[in-house]
Parts: sequence; C-alpha cells; structure tokens
Amino acid sequence: MSVRTQSSEPPVEAVHRAGFACFVGRPNAGKSTLTNALVGQKVAITSNRPQTTRHTVRGIVHRPDAQLILVDTPGLHKPRTLLGERLNDVVRTTWAEVDVIGFCLPADQKIGPGDRFIAKELAGIKKTPKVAIVTKTDLVDNKALAEQLIAVDRLGHELGITWAEIVPVSATANQQVGLLADLLIPLMPEGPALYPEGDLTDEPEQVMVAELIREAALEGVRDELPHSIAVVVEEMLPREDRPADKPLLDIHANLFIERPSQKGIVIGPKGKRLKDVGVRSRKQIEALLGTPVFLDLHVKVAKDWQRDPKQLRRLGF
Repeated sequence: MSVRTQSSEPPVEAVHRAGFACFVGRPNAGKSTLTNALVGQKVAITSNRPQTTRHTVRGIVHRPDAQLILVDTPGLHKPRTLLGERLNDVVRTTWAEVDVIGFCLPADQKIGPGDRFIAKELAGIKKTPKVAIVTKTDLVDNKALAEQLIAVDRLGHELGITWAEIVPVSATANQQVGLLADLLIPLMPEGPALYPEGDLTDEPEQVMVAELIREAALEGVRDELPHSIAVVVEEMLPREDRPADKPLLDIHANLFIERPSQKGIVIGPKGKRLKDVGVRSRKQIEALLGTPVFLDLHVKVAKDWQRDPKQLRRLGF
C-alpha cells in the first residue's frame, strides 16, 4: 500500500496538462469543502447537512504547468424520489466523462454500506484512474487514521480496485491539499488550458447565487427540510439611474418548498429567519460578484416538487 503523506515536488517537465477530476463519496464525505480548498475560493456550497450539492459544480485550479478542473457531483445514494434517481444519473454520467475519480472517505467514520455501494459502482469503471482520499484527518488521531488507511486499501483489494494513490487530507486545516493537486495532475492528459486564467468555475452566476441563498436557507433549519428547499433566481438586473461609482444589482429570487407547513419554518417568527437568510447570503453574493446587491426573497410552495417531473424541470433538474 502506498500512502502519500509528504509533499514531493511535482516532476520537472515542460508539458502542460489539463483535465477533469471528480470527487465522489457518500453524502457529507467532505467533497465540496475539498473542492473549495483546492480552488482557494468558495465555488461549491458546503453544509453539515448531507446531500446539499445538486448541481455539478466545476472548480478550476490553475498551475503554471497544469489546469485541473474539479467536478463536484451530488453524493451517490439509494434513491427514494425521482429527484434522487436523477441525481444518481448525474453522478454516473459524470464518472464516465472525467480523467480521474477521487473517492472521498471521511477519516472519522468507519467504512459503511454507503461507501461499499459506491466502491462497487467504481469497480465497474475500468479505465479511469481512481485515487482514494481520506478526508477530515484533523478529526482523528494517528492510530485511527492509520486504521482507516489500511481499511481503504483492503476495500480496494476486496473489490478489485487498484488505487492510483491513497492520500489523507484535511481541507479545513489545509493539510496535504496541495499534495493532492500534485498527485492528480500527472493523471491528466497533456494539453492546453481549457479555461481562461482567472476563471474559478464555469457555473453561470445565476446558479451560484441560487446555491448561496440555498446554503443560507439550510443553516439551522430542522432536519426535515434539507432536500425540500429549491431556489430559483428569477432575475438579476443592474438598478437603473445609479451613478457609475455606486452600482446596485437587484436580485429577485424564490425559495420553493414542498408543503405549506414548511413555510413557517423557513420564514420564522415575524419573518426573522428569512431576513437572516437574506443578510447572510447577500454578504456572500456581494463577495462573489464584487458589487453591492439588493436581494428580494419570496417563499413559495411547489407541492411535492421532488416527485414531479414537470416541477423538477422548472426548478432546473
């Protein structure tokens, strides 16, 4: 078993590499946090609720010798709704198209049925190199980490997966994140950069704004709501009649929930929760877009939207 734990300088070579890597793992395995740490800026929404990523967010890591495009997929899971089935289809399609797959397994949780479910699917994808990434290493001691690394190695042997690398990382403590990029890059094909220097993601701004609002709306919401909130940005328009040095962007967005009873939870007593959501997300949106924002939020009911193909289409799934 070869586990990478210290930084080796990337090989000196003149070739430029560019390609796609995707992180997979069960919900809440640390995929989005890792994407953000590698890119160095927030491009994927993170939440301590499982299953928050719904769009394939691409983060772009620029290096002098390489460009690494990170595809962040939803967590693969046993689906219970039409939305769940569609999310799983998104994952499998993505796996078939990338140059390398990073399988994220948290250091602080034993390998369970959810991990095995994904590993078995990975075993069926023969050509794509697979890197095992043991995440959240800051949450365990050395002994527990060593045991998890051995367990990950054993899982590969059991299912016939040859790990190209096994890398322990902590995205929150920024440990070995640079090393992970060094190890992913040689697995990329040679070629020119695929995105302009300075681009950090190819997500449309409207989608990223909707995700930031949804992340703020999920904060502190009771457990029954994580999947029930969808956000659609209806319009983003610069306010007219503003002096050039004092621009203002008007953003109108709707938060959709599935049942009228959930409305009170999202709005909160006397509208306090919704107001907090607005304040929190506005700060993030202003940082993302680099301009002052006026944010107008409304909560609407789209009955059982996770099970309704027509509503799923309207909400962008």
